[in-house]
Amino acid sequence: MSNSTLLLKTVLFFILVLAGGIATAQVRVYGTVYDRSGRFGMPYVSVMSSSGGGTVTDSLGRYSLNMAPADSLSFSYQGKATMKIPVAEIPRNRPFDTKIHVDVTTLPTVIVEEKRRTYQMDSIANRMEYQKVFNFSPEYISTGSTVVGFNLDALLSMRKIKRMERFRDHLIELEQEDYVNHRFNKALVKKLTGISDSTALEAFMQRYRPSYYQILEYDTEYDYFRYIKDLARYFRYDWKREHPESK
Repeated sequence: MSNSTLLLKTVLFFILVLAGGIATAQVRVYGTVYDRSGRFGMPYVSVMSSSGGGTVTDSLGRYSLNMAPADSLSFSYQGKATMKIPVAEIPRNRPFDTKIHVDVTTLPTVIVEEKRRTYQMDSIANRMEYQKVFNFSPEYISTGSTVVGFNLDALLSMRKIKRMERFRDHLIELEQEDYVNHRFNKALVKKLTGISDSTALEAFMQRYRPSYYQILEYDTEYDYFRYIKDLARYFRYDWKREHPESK
């Protein structure tokens, strides 16, 4: 066995041991992000780890993120980031809640304006907010080590790369869900199907919600609308059979 091969195996062994130790030492940080008043949970706030991981708060402002003890936590909303908070200073086993400096008097206006925005505007804003994640592209460059083709820096950063890729996949999934919400909304479905009963309409929306890739399969709007209308015929038959008391 050559010296270079032995060195490579030894270094890889210690890296795997180190990575395993980091994985087992990870802690779960969770909580809620509120507005300035502390009464309203803030949705769509980005929660970032200094090691490259991240998530987004849900509709109630809640978040959960696994982090290493040496990491730092920061929050970002509408392009403005908070100071980084070391995980070591965050209390364990209890929620870590924080506030974003948004005035409570302007929050309802912000929510109303967000509802008026088009899907295209939201998508562009989302790409700008997380451009570092979407544009993330790891580079493996030879360091000139005595072991040919071996890049210690690249191996050490593999965990960060994986976290960034998972976060990017999560953001893409959210973007695709927003696209489905935009193309398959109650106003459009009600207009195409003629279903006026709110309970029946909600049931139709849940039962026949298409996937992102399913919508992309339709070449024209006409084909997509015809698909919804065809589903409505089957739905009416099943709905009357399941709810004979309804008209």
